[in-house]
Amino acid sequence: MVYFALILVYSLYLNKTQITEGVFSCAPITKLVTDHSEYVTELFGYDVYTDQNFNELTMMFMVNDRYIVKIVEGCSSVSIIILFLSFIIAFSGKLKATILFGLFGVIAIYTVNILRIALLAIGIYHFPDYEELLHKLVFPAIIYGMIFILWVIWVRKLAILNKRK
Repeated sequence: MVYFALILVYSLYLNKTQITEGVFSCAPITKLVTDHSEYVTELFGYDVYTDQNFNELTMMFMVNDRYIVKIVEGCSSVSIIILFLSFIIAFSGKLKATILFGLFGVIAIYTVNILRIALLAIGIYHFPDYEELLHKLVFPAIIYGMIFILWVIWVRKLAILNKRK
């Protein structure tokens, strides 16, 4: 139930903030993720330029004057964060632990996602022949693997169901 409620709220947010006709405009969260990914990629020493693609619902991500990746709503990590939060609420622990672990998880997922996008852009810049492998396999494995580890920690250490013996 929590999952569906959060997805509904997020869908309403996207409907109110994205422009999907004429001149396209991404939701503010997608722009924020793009900005943070740009900043991190620049910390690695690359010249990065990002901007709204007005012909489609994507943000352009250029490294050293080369168009490398498109950042779409799915790259924002919000859907994954909703899935993570729904799981820990479904298997909730004490209120304080649930809130703190939820907050920690959201920050960790968002941060790893920003690093994932930056490293993906750098990887594709240097190894364009491996774009498909990097984008479809390696980098999704990083984010989903991390969420799985967080879930295991939650269930083994903090969820109430673990305390019943």
